Amino acid sequence: MITLAAGLRLPTNGLDYAILAVYFAVVLGIGFAARRSVKTSLDFFLSGRSLPAWVTGLAFVAANLGATEILGMAATGAQYGVAVVHWYWIGAIPAMVFLGLVMMPFYYGSRVRSVPEFLLQRFDKSAHLLSSVLFAFAAILIAGVNLYALSIVVEALLGWPQWVAIVVAGVFVLAYITVGGLSSAIYNEVLQFFVILAALIPICVIGLKRVGGWDGLTSSLDKSHGHSFLTAWDNTGIGEPNALGANWLTIILGLGFVLSFGYWTTNFAEVQRALSAKNLSAAQRTPLIAAYPKIFIAFLVMIPGLVAAVVVPQIGHEGSDFTYNDAIPLLMRDLLPNGVLGIAVTGLLAAFMAGMAANVSSFNTVFTSDIWAKYVRPGREDRYYLRFGRLVTAVGVLCSIGTAFLAASFNNIMGYLQTLFSFFNVPMFVVFIIGMFWKRASMKSGVWGLVAGTTAAMINYFWIYKQGIIAIPTDQGANFVSAIVAFVVGAVVMVGVTLFTEPKPEAELAGLVYGTRSPGLDEPPAAGDDAWYRKPALLGWGAIVLAALCYVPYSF
Repeated sequence: MITLAAGLRLPTNGLDYAILAVYFAVVLGIGFAARRSVKTSLDFFLSGRSLPAWVTGLAFVAANLGATEILGMAATGAQYGVAVVHWYWIGAIPAMVFLGLVMMPFYYGSRVRSVPEFLLQRFDKSAHLLSSVLFAFAAILIAGVNLYALSIVVEALLGWPQWVAIVVAGVFVLAYITVGGLSSAIYNEVLQFFVILAALIPICVIGLKRVGGWDGLTSSLDKSHGHSFLTAWDNTGIGEPNALGANWLTIILGLGFVLSFGYWTTNFAEVQRALSAKNLSAAQRTPLIAAYPKIFIAFLVMIPGLVAAVVVPQIGHEGSDFTYNDAIPLLMRDLLPNGVLGIAVTGLLAAFMAGMAANVSSFNTVFTSDIWAKYVRPGREDRYYLRFGRLVTAVGVLCSIGTAFLAASFNNIMGYLQTLFSFFNVPMFVVFIIGMFWKRASMKSGVWGLVAGTTAAMINYFWIYKQGIIAIPTDQGANFVSAIVAFVVGAVVMVGVTLFTEPKPEAELAGLVYGTRSPGLDEPPAAGDDAWYRKPALLGWGAIVLAALCYVPYSF
């Protein structure tokens, strides 16, 4: 999954561990401070829908900024060069803007507590139950992978036994989420966002200084890796070979549309942050505010990878002691002084905990609200669901610890999970997008679209690609193709099923389909929400234009 080379032990001292201890103390303090605001199940699962947009926006981006992304994207930069920006400027920003401008009015206006609950309102119980079970399972598995990845990194860098790292991180996440609910997770994610920045910025600045600045970096890479290493679109014509194994069409359609939109618009670990906002305007602005730091985070993960490719020329090559995953740990070891090193280690741990906490907090909401309260123990008093939510949080963390140890028995588990992620998110997006924009889509088409899209993606990956029926250069390229196949097949099946089954009565579609309006949208705007700089359209299109402009220097 994440393998680090031997000999990467960091020269930490008492100052570095003191910084780490202070961070853990603050994390618990935030959890206990948030406890005072938790009086109902809505407070626990969605922060009472009371948080300002800047808080939910930073939490939105931090929930995605896990250490597996930091290490993995830096590794991608060291391996593929500037092409790593595709995962940000085309693989995130358009979908985040679409979520804010188009989909949040449906989510927030319908007053659902989760993404699967929207499927219940738009389609039927079969689509709802299937999506709830799949999401709950995936959330626990991904949280466990974050824990296992953390244990590997901490063992390599600090010398802690894997089980110690897993248990310590799991206990801290359990403590602050069980006590303070989603508010605790979100405010800690805001803290973690700044800690992660404090870890990455010194690595970039000192790393650039080591290689002679940006000019020195690009000059060295141009000589050692060629000019295409420093451009985003070079050699991406259809039929042209490139290291990424993808052409412009699969990048735009596979990554930029179906995979990206499938993740950002239907992944409840992200959408939950927007649903906790205090009103519709704040909910819409949540992913739009998050889009701006997301644009620039591309540089913070790309630069360490590029610097590592210069400082350690043999990184990732056959016979080398270092893999691409070692890019950031190598720079931490060789460039950062004590104190700053402690901040960097704290930033990595914060990133792992943010990824785990986002999945655990979304798991407890879906399991309690969508499975337990709907199908097992419906109609109980609110205090019962609040108590059960705290209990299932503990169960979720314990299961995550279990799946973390289970992950140790698999080779390349992260690649496996990314493939599974592409299987399930894209079909979910197909169901959502057709259900939102086509009134005629029938109740039964939802569940069959999910099943067909997932099955088609699996057939394409495991049979057509793995058996060599169609030659695709890399697993990542195969994921892009699988996403396109899942989208097309899921859409075709939904249309076919709709032609032979009954649609939902139009009276029940208010606020769930484009062109209808939910009573939840009739609330008066909060004071100040009409200010020009808070207009969702301005924020959204501004992010799109800025991301496009960022591409310009790396396109020629």
